[in-house]
Formats: sequence, structure tokens, C-alpha cells
Amino acid sequence: MKKILFLMVVLLIPFSYAKADTLNLKAKSAILIDQNTGEILYKVNENERRPMASMTKIMSLLLVMEKIDDGSLKYDDEVIISDVASSMGGSQIFLQTGDKYSVNELLKAVAMSSANDAITALAEKTYGSKEAFIEAMNNKAKALGLKNTHFANVHGLDEENHYSSAYDMAMMAKELLKHEDIIKYTSVYEEYLKRPDGSQIWLVNTNKLVRFYDGVDGLKTGFTSTAGYCLTSTAKKNNLRLIGVVMGEETIEDRSQDTVKLLNYGFNTYKVNLIKEKNATVGRIKIEGGKKDYADVILKEDATQLLKTTDKVANYRFEMKTVKVKAPIKRGDTVGKIKIFDEKNKLINEVEVTVKEDIAKANIWDCFVKNLKTALSFN
Repeated sequence: MKKILFLMVVLLIPFSYAKADTLNLKAKSAILIDQNTGEILYKVNENERRPMASMTKIMSLLLVMEKIDDGSLKYDDEVIISDVASSMGGSQIFLQTGDKYSVNELLKAVAMSSANDAITALAEKTYGSKEAFIEAMNNKAKALGLKNTHFANVHGLDEENHYSSAYDMAMMAKELLKHEDIIKYTSVYEEYLKRPDGSQIWLVNTNKLVRFYDGVDGLKTGFTSTAGYCLTSTAKKNNLRLIGVVMGEETIEDRSQDTVKLLNYGFNTYKVNLIKEKNATVGRIKIEGGKKDYADVILKEDATQLLKTTDKVANYRFEMKTVKVKAPIKRGDTVGKIKIFDEKNKLINEVEVTVKEDIAKANIWDCFVKNLKTALSFN
């Protein structure tokens, strides 16, 4: 009986492993998701906490891009390099204390060359100090529901209590990609950056797949002796954008090969049906106290359905639920969601919606005109 039980255990071990990692990845943990829906397409130890090295900068870049998109930071804003920023170790472009660079230039250095000094300078510019920026990073991780992430620095050098997981990194990347301008930086393979003294810095993308894999246009590499070689990648083909994460690789070659395996698997196995495009009008909403009483409601992202390559396209039903909206309201502000169901009433996707145009708060004159029109219409 004992021999039979032992034999059963031995037989189950390779079967369980093959089921968990049919691509035979060398990564300690990995994940592949559809960027639009967040659906997990492949996973290995995806919730395991691990040091993430410079993939940390995905969250750092997200906070900077949020400031740009809300208007509190501009690409041409000047950043003065501090002693703290210029003293950063690890990957850097050797910024000098007192030198001045634009936000745009520093973003290039971070996205392409993973410059620790550049991201520190941006952190200080946006939140006043590294410490305040790190606090904002952790607050954002909580807001995104990331349970296996904690930041101790802005750049990713090895430090106690600084970790994430493949799943959490994929969710950060998904959020960062909502800020579409980031691809303008992460997709560039090489470029020169001019120093204040007239000399030039040659920036080369640490993500070589940007050059050698069709469709890859980001996102962020990482390496330390503790973390190993890591990569959060993204690629787009035929409206399908994938996000892949590999962590704990032993070599750069392993990192690249595993990423290619993930992306090839995703593109060969899945396709996406575009149901409605981003900015498509899907209804109207009442605006309280606005210069206009109603506003058209549009999609904030493409509404898609992820399918296996052999699946047929379904018929769809839509349900929109909005919140009570008071002026002022800006395009981009979330006012609700639209749910998409197939013919079997299965929920396919949920997409946030916003107003088509900015609507200012009504003044006294606006209210008078509205009341007058109402009175005349009633009579």
C-alpha cells in the first residue's frame, strides 16, 4: 500500500508542474494578461512576493504621468537636479547637481535607460521629496488593490521591505498604459540627450525586444543581484495588447526568451473583437447645476471581448450605470460604467465612461435663462 501511494505521488509531481507551466519558463514567477480586460491568460507563481528591481519605475512613471494628465506638471517644466538626485547609484545618466532638464528629457532617461538619478529628480519635482513620493507610491498600490506590493524607494535598488509580484506588476502596467503618451518614451530604442554643457548622452533602451520583437513597445526591465533579471513587457498586434511579466530570471537571455514565449503564446491563442471604440458615444447623462443640463457619455477605453482564435463573435447587450453628476465636470472624469453581456447573459467586459465635453458650473445668469425657458415652455 505504501509503495502504491509513493508511486501516485511521484506520478502526480510532473503532471502538476506541467499543468502549472506548460511553456516551461525559467522565470521564478510570470504572468500574461490582456491589457484591456485584465484577464489572466497564463500564470506561474503570479502572487509570489519578490524584489522587482527597476520595474519599480512603472509605479514611479505612473505617478508622474498622472500629474501630467491632471495639468499640474508639464512636459516642458524645468527640473533642477538636487544633491540627492545626483548621488543616486545603480543605473544612471550621471546628472550633475544644479543642472536643469525638462520633464520630457528626464522621462526619456527613465523610460529608456532606467536612470535612477532621473526618476529621483522627477519624484522631487512632483511631490517635493523622495519620502513623499514613496508614500504616494504605496497609497496608489493600495488604491489599485495590490496586496503583494510595498515600496521602500523610487528606483528599485535592493532594499528591505521593497517587493511586488508578477500579478501586481501587470496591474501597475495596465494602469500606466492608460496614459497613452508613455508609449512615446518606452517604444524608442535609442536617442541622444543633450547636457547643459553641450555634450550628449546616448540613451539606449534596456528592453531590447523593442527592437527585435514585432509589436513590442514597452515597458520596463529590471535587474539586481537579489531580484535577478526581470521584465514587464507590452506588445500590440491586431488590436490585442498583451502585458507580460517575468521575474527572477538568471540571465538576460532567459528573460528575453521567456517573454517571447509568453507573447507568442498570447498572440497565437487569443484574438480580440473590438465592440466599440474609445470615445464612442453610449448615452446621455443629466448634469446638475451646469451650463448645460445634459452631456453625451463616451467610453474611456475601447470596449473589447477577448476570444480564443477559434471562437465566433457574439451578439452583445449593454447596460450603463452612472453616478449623480454635478457641475463642474471635465472630460476624463469617470461618471459611471457600461457593462457588456453576450447572448448567454455572461458579463464580457466593463468599461468606464466619461462626459464628451467639459461642462462649467452655471452662474446666476445661466440659471435665470434656464428658468425663463422653462416658464415659457410650460406656458
